[in-house]
Amino acid sequence: RAKSREVMASGKDSDRTLGYMTRKDTEVKLPRPTRVKNKTPAPVQITAEQILREARERQEAEIRPPKQKITDSTELSDYRLRRRKEFEDKIRRARWNIQVWMKYAQNVWDRAVTLLPRVDQLWYKYIHMEEILGNIAGARQIFERWMQWSPDQQGWLSFIKFELRYNEIERARSIYERFVLCHPKVSAYIRFAKFEMKGGEVARARHVYERATEKLADDEEAETLFVAFAEFEERCKEPERARFIYKFALDHIPKGRAEDLYKKFVAFEKQYGDREGIEDAIVGKRRFQYEDEVRKNPLNYDSWFDYVRLEETVGNKDRIREIYERAIANIPPAEEKRYWQRYIYLWINYALYEEIETEDVERTRDVYRECLKLIPHSKFSFAKIWLLAAQFEIRQLNLAGARQILGNAIGKAPKDKIFKKYIEIELQLGNIDRCRKLYERYLEWSPENCYAWSKYAELERSLAETERARAIFELAISQPALDMPELLWKIFERANSYYKDSAPELKEERATLLEDWLNMETNFGNLGDVSVVQSKLPKKLKKRKPITREDGSTEYEEYIDYLYPEESQTTNLKILEAAYKINYALYEKIETEDVERTRDILGNAIGKAPKDKIFKKYIEIELQMGNIDRCRKLYERYLEWSPENCYAWSKYAELERSLAETERARAIFELAISQPALDMPELLWKCIRRTRGNFELHVVT
Repeated sequence: RAKSREVMASGKDSDRTLGYMTRKDTEVKLPRPTRVKNKTPAPVQITAEQILREARERQEAEIRPPKQKITDSTELSDYRLRRRKEFEDKIRRARWNIQVWMKYAQNVWDRAVTLLPRVDQLWYKYIHMEEILGNIAGARQIFERWMQWSPDQQGWLSFIKFELRYNEIERARSIYERFVLCHPKVSAYIRFAKFEMKGGEVARARHVYERATEKLADDEEAETLFVAFAEFEERCKEPERARFIYKFALDHIPKGRAEDLYKKFVAFEKQYGDREGIEDAIVGKRRFQYEDEVRKNPLNYDSWFDYVRLEETVGNKDRIREIYERAIANIPPAEEKRYWQRYIYLWINYALYEEIETEDVERTRDVYRECLKLIPHSKFSFAKIWLLAAQFEIRQLNLAGARQILGNAIGKAPKDKIFKKYIEIELQLGNIDRCRKLYERYLEWSPENCYAWSKYAELERSLAETERARAIFELAISQPALDMPELLWKIFERANSYYKDSAPELKEERATLLEDWLNMETNFGNLGDVSVVQSKLPKKLKKRKPITREDGSTEYEEYIDYLYPEESQTTNLKILEAAYKINYALYEKIETEDVERTRDILGNAIGKAPKDKIFKKYIEIELQMGNIDRCRKLYERYLEWSPENCYAWSKYAELERSLAETERARAIFELAISQPALDMPELLWKCIRRTRGNFELHVVT
């Protein structure tokens, strides 16, 4: 009965969670500590290290279970089931024992990371558990197992932070070395360099950046690497190194990926550079902008022009040529002239650059040759490029080459400008026969061209080939169609004026000219204006003139004389001229007292607000007063104020010619044509032609 009461009491005290054991049963009974009676030190002292070493030496070999080799999945399943049952039994027997639970958890985590090594969260949880338990070596071993699977950057960085938490600098450095080998990216190297810089290892950090630039100079993220490297050198007070890094990066990184780099470089130069360095940085920034523009639209030729001008200001010949070559490689998409009009100037500028700046004759010739090959002359052509190529050969004294170019131009793509320039060149060289042949080809190609007919006739007239000139005019007016018949009329007008003013004795020739003009107007039908010529026609008069014979007798011979309309007004003109002289004398007598006042007013006007009208009126007054010296001084002031004024030059020369001062007139003409710019050169040349019979100008064209 007493035993039954004890069982009942124990049943009441038992706990189901403890496997129906009492708290007393679960207590760990330790031996009672022995009391040390003699506390004096022993004569022979033994250290704890010695005790442990002797214990290890005397320890018997550990008995380990034999290794099992699992050959198939069934055996593996049985093994796992058996091991799981062992853990479950241990937990069931001693649930209060934390070590049993930890071993079970470790086994679970180990199986998890073995089966799912790419799931990072399992590794993080496993390592976190070991670190909480204080098993640092175990956590490090798990990290090493994880790193064998080459995880992402975050996994490596977690391993590095783990080592740094325990101040393992060398271990962290070795992990960084393995990290950049596994992930050779810009961000990995930058983290490595910052780690070394944080530890004060400047040389090691620079070495990391140098390794990165060697391996990743062509990487897409190279811009970030170079910026970080340059900023590192700035922090180390090495501006020259930083500048070199920036320049190296700008030379190697494509312009489309260097936007941030240019901004950083400009800011760097503003802080550390001189004026030249700042200008280089600004040029680099503009270069980046132009690169971006031509990359987006390579057919935007205006951007190419701006880009080339930028490079020409820098003066790097190789780079300028590179830009020109890249620009001309963007051929217009369609063979229509409107698409080529801007493009062709890239070739022209390229050729002029090679000729003027680099003075490379052969390269210039090659540029012109390639350009002429590229243009589809069967559809359209550019006279400008033909003429520039020919003029270049003339400057090189290669006349045969120039003639060949112009001949090819006439054969492939004849144009008015090409004919005109070719004829002008041959005329300057004095090759009259070549000029005639060129005019003939010109008129074969364009028989309706009145300009060509008139210039051909003028050429023959200047050579005193009157019959040829007349035949050319007759052939011209016989054409079924003419583009500008009024041009031929102007020629007849100029010829009529010549006979009227310069050769009044050639009345019969003038009458013949007017008859031809009248015939031309009649042939034009509705387009002609016969009344213009009829008002100029002379009256035929039969006159008699005495002829003295050899024997001294006199007889009269009849001849035809011509009375032109202006000659019938001669009497009236003489009367008007006499009246003018009388009035002028009276004017001179009455107004003499006011001349000085007039001069003062006009002189002040010239000094304060010079104008053409003031100069002309002042010279006119002095000329009426007969003050030639004052007129000359006024002309000199006039030309100082307006040296490009052909009217003033011509009037000054005419004044000297009217005074029979031939040398002065020649000097004025030569000074005029030597001016860099003239407003109406044709007026000056007309004046020179009118005076050609009086003296010869020494002009080099």
